[in-house]
Amino acid sequence: MKKVELIDLSKSYDKQVNVISNINVTIEPGEFFVLVGPSGCGKSTMLRMIAGLEQITSGTLKIGEVVANDLPPDKRDLSMVFQNYALYPHLTVQQNISFGLDVRKVKKDEQRRRAEEVAKMLGLMEFLKRKPRELSGGQRQRVALARAIVSEAPICLMDEPLSNLDAKLRAHMRSEIRRIQRTLGITMIYVTHDQVEAMTMGDRIMILHEGKIQQVGKPIDIYNNPANPFVATFIGSPPMNLAQAMVDKKASELIVGDVWRLPIPADEIDAFPEAPLMAGIRPEYLRPATKETKEDDKIIVEVTNVEVLGNETVFSFLLGADEWQAKWSGQWHIDIGDSIPLLADYGALCLFESETGNRIKQPTDLGNFVFGKEVLV
Repeated sequence: MKKVELIDLSKSYDKQVNVISNINVTIEPGEFFVLVGPSGCGKSTMLRMIAGLEQITSGTLKIGEVVANDLPPDKRDLSMVFQNYALYPHLTVQQNISFGLDVRKVKKDEQRRRAEEVAKMLGLMEFLKRKPRELSGGQRQRVALARAIVSEAPICLMDEPLSNLDAKLRAHMRSEIRRIQRTLGITMIYVTHDQVEAMTMGDRIMILHEGKIQQVGKPIDIYNNPANPFVATFIGSPPMNLAQAMVDKKASELIVGDVWRLPIPADEIDAFPEAPLMAGIRPEYLRPATKETKEDDKIIVEVTNVEVLGNETVFSFLLGADEWQAKWSGQWHIDIGDSIPLLADYGALCLFESETGNRIKQPTDLGNFVFGKEVLV
C-alpha cells in the first residue's frame, strides 16, 4: 500500500488560466478515495496527472515517498481502469487480463496463474477463452478491472468505470469494486460525476468545482455538514433546498424566502451577521405538521409536483420565489394543488453567507443520525 500526496498541484494548458488550482490532499494507504464533481470540473485531468498521462504545471506529486512529477507512467507502480474498458478485440479474455504481464516479460506459467486467480475472484473463469465482443458490458468491465488487479500494483486509478452500465449493473459493480479493494488492501482513487457512487463507495470524497476543492471528508459528514451551497446542492438526491434568508434580531427569528419565520434560540441570535444569508434544509427534514402543531410553527404550501416512488414520496412546492422539495418515507396520497402544512426544526437548518458561500451554521438536529459507535436498540 502506498499513499499519494498532491501538494499545491495546478494544471494549465495555456499558462494563463488554471483548469486545476492549488490542490492539497493526502490519500492514505489502503484508502478508497473518490473524486466527484460535475463534468468539466477537472477530476479526470487530476487522475491523469497522477497516472503520468498529463504534465503537471506546478506543485508536487508524491507517490509513496517519491516525488513523481517527472516519472514516466510505467515507473509509478500503479494501474488504471478507463471509462471505455480499452480491451483488445482480437485477444481473448485471458490474454487481455495478462497483457501487461506479458509486456513486462513475466513467465507464462506465472501469467496464467495470476490471470486465473483474478478471474476466479471476479467470476470470469468461464469466459477466459472468449473475445470481448462475446461479453456483456458488465463482463467487459470486470475484465478491465481484472487487468488492473493482476498487475498487483499498490495503487489503482479508475476513471468513471461504471458510466456505460445500466442502473442495476452499476449497483452490483459498486459493491463488487468496493469488496475487491478491501480484499486486496490497495489504494484506490476513483473518479465519478455520480454522487450516489461517491456516497456509497468512498472512505473519503473530494468534491471539485471549476478546478478547486470545495470540500474533503467522509461522505456522511459532507452530506450533513456541507461547506457551501454548491456542495449542499451537489450531494444529496433530491438536493438540499436553498432560499435567501434574513435574521430579525428584534423578533429573534430567521425569515426564510420572505415567507417563513423560524424562531432562533436566544443564545445564538447575537452571533448572526446583519448581512443577507442563505438557508438550506434537506428535503427529508421537512415534516408534516399535525393538529397539535402551533400555527406560528408551521407553513401551508401548495404542491406543484408529486413523485410516489414506492418506499418514499417526494413532492415540490414554492417557497417564495424558490422551488423546494420534501421527501417523506412511505406512500402518501398527495395531489398537485393540495395544501400541505409543513414543519421544520431550526436545528435542521444550514446557514451560509450569501456573498462568500461560507457556512456559518451547521445542522444540529439530524433525526436518526447515530454518532460514533452508538447503536439503536
